[in-house]
Amino acid sequence: MEQSQAGAQSPARHAVGYRGLTIHDGVQDADIPLAILYPTTGIPRPYRFGPYHLPLAEGAIEGYDRPLIVLSHGNGGSPWVYRDLAMALAARGFVIAMPKHPGNSLNDDALARTLANLENRPRHVCLSIAAAFADPIVGPALRPGRVALIGHSLGTYTVLAAAGGQPWSGGRGPDDPPRRIAVTHDRRVHALVLLAPATGWFRAPGALSAVRCPILMRTAAEDDVTPPALADIVMQGVPDPALVDNRCVPGAGHFSFLSPFPANMVRPDFPPSQDPPGFNRTTFQHVMAEEIGAFLHRTMPGQP
Repeated sequence: MEQSQAGAQSPARHAVGYRGLTIHDGVQDADIPLAILYPTTGIPRPYRFGPYHLPLAEGAIEGYDRPLIVLSHGNGGSPWVYRDLAMALAARGFVIAMPKHPGNSLNDDALARTLANLENRPRHVCLSIAAAFADPIVGPALRPGRVALIGHSLGTYTVLAAAGGQPWSGGRGPDDPPRRIAVTHDRRVHALVLLAPATGWFRAPGALSAVRCPILMRTAAEDDVTPPALADIVMQGVPDPALVDNRCVPGAGHFSFLSPFPANMVRPDFPPSQDPPGFNRTTFQHVMAEEIGAFLHRTMPGQP
């Protein structure tokens, strides 16, 4: 199995615990399902989330000073399509909070491609941060005041906005003037992971001037949804591009960052299950988890 150099320094693995919460967004008047994975000494048993089966435990979180990571899924997606990455990071000692964005998720996609969705998504992330810190099970074990965010595709728009970015819509012509998108920020964000970044809303001068944290950014060479060139918006927009670890993954497609799907879901008419010819998504999951885990341990150190 191919591994990054950081894999040799990976910390001890933990069993993974699960906690499911529901938080209410009063602005949208919608409930946000929030899945939290965390390190535990509990005994795993099979859990099922739709077509996916995971070994998870209930009970107390192991240790203290655990960094909180919030993961934002892509357009019309689900947190569980990133289950391999989330499980790997929780086993490495992180607490992973995964909101399912109401109005722009699997079986609930009525707000796709709307201004309301662009306003809602960053707020969902901020509410998820608050809920994790307030939770009586995981909250007391979290490292105070330090959070990292992971986003894929439209999830990268979401986490950039939550981290201080100011997105804009419109601007395509005289009848479509630029409009500032009202978004919610959280000052506790200290690191970002951007996968197949969707960044077109941050083209305006100064849109990313408040994003000053370390960033790991990975684009896909064969991505026809969010082409690698969109990474230039981040590199040119943040105050210190030296803080950005930016790499294009050879042979990867837009959906190669997702966990492999069960065999009965892998078919040509289901694009999220497909990769460019010759690309091994299963192997890449291990490489990606090692790279992201090493980045987070470096930028968000806590108990191993």
